[in-house]
Amino acid sequence: MNTRHLLFGVGDYFAGGVTGAATAVAVRAVIGPDIDLALAMLLGMGLGMLVHLPIGLVLSPVLGMFHVMVPGAVIGMYGGMLFAMRDVMQQGSTGQAIEVGVAFGLLVTAGVRLYDRALTGGRAARSDRGGR
Repeated sequence: MNTRHLLFGVGDYFAGGVTGAATAVAVRAVIGPDIDLALAMLLGMGLGMLVHLPIGLVLSPVLGMFHVMVPGAVIGMYGGMLFAMRDVMQQGSTGQAIEVGVAFGLLVTAGVRLYDRALTGGRAARSDRGGR
């Protein structure tokens, strides 16, 4: 494994963690316990998608489009809904929300990488990133 391939892998997880943390903070800032759960989940999904776009656009030229934007969209959409549901039920502090966001981002990134490897046998990841 070459150094560049290793750095791309670390960067993917960095992008996932940042997207998860930023989504959790954005949702925490807007969603409170007085909002209807269904509305909160829709708002959380929208906020998550808005948060992931600028992060993805900044990081994808460096880290690769598929490996940043796909996990970012999943983290933004589903993470936003989960974080909103969590906040409506008054679960945890802002610090805990960031930790949960980072953990969710890392798990989604790992899942997308595993899914990509299962579908392509690892060939697409090597060719996208200049590996051999």
